[in-house]
Amino acid sequence: MKLFSWNVNGIRAVLNKGEFATFIETYGPDIICLQETKAQRGQVELDLPQFYEHFYSAAKKGYSGTAIFSKQPALNYLDGFPADIADKYNLSADEYGNPNDEGRIIAAEFDGFWLVTCYTPNSKGDLSRLSLRHDRWDPACLEYLKGLEQGRYGAAKPVLYCGDMNVAHQDIDLARPKDNVGKHGFTDEERAGFQAYLNAGFVDVFRAHHPTTADAYTWWTHWANARARNVGWRIDYWLVSQELAPSIKQARIHPEQLGSDHCPVSIEL
Repeated sequence: MKLFSWNVNGIRAVLNKGEFATFIETYGPDIICLQETKAQRGQVELDLPQFYEHFYSAAKKGYSGTAIFSKQPALNYLDGFPADIADKYNLSADEYGNPNDEGRIIAAEFDGFWLVTCYTPNSKGDLSRLSLRHDRWDPACLEYLKGLEQGRYGAAKPVLYCGDMNVAHQDIDLARPKDNVGKHGFTDEERAGFQAYLNAGFVDVFRAHHPTTADAYTWWTHWANARARNVGWRIDYWLVSQELAPSIKQARIHPEQLGSDHCPVSIEL
């Protein structure tokens, strides 16, 4: 089973460029998790009869949003954080809006696992959303994933967690770590939030399969021809419950796929 995660930075844009069709034809994915779809389902002209579709769009049109396409139907979908998690971590509103109303996280139940895709809030260039990330979102998300593993929100199953996590974990995960220490996406707080997933037993499968591979990035700024020069960041991930890690046969990054400022990342289960 080939599973892909891709921040498309607007599904309508990537469709209009013809790149989504190229992606399907090139890789033959069995499951596709999208982030930053920036569209309601009714705004998208999409003809994928081989896939079951599930969109979770932001209340604010043209913003954020996630989706899952799968060749096998999911048993169940859960959109957003459950009420107990949202209440515990006060995920109601900040100066930018309600983070639990931005279409950011979907959990889909399949026979052998929970699949979760997430578009983690960006802490912003001035770090004005860093406290949301560090104090609320990251711990809420980790508790939710563990709750899915433990059966708090349905059947207890291992978890596959993917998406744009808006953080480079280690120096090896970005081209210019010294220049970016303390900047959004590479603060101590964001990196600690990512490390907490690993401490809780989740496995960063790309890094587990490629422990010393440098220059492996998933996002590039539009400035200064960064993608062509591969001056990028690895901020898109697949994390898996420890018991599933031995079942992951491949973990790859696909910088050759154009259409977005992010590229797809994949695992083979």
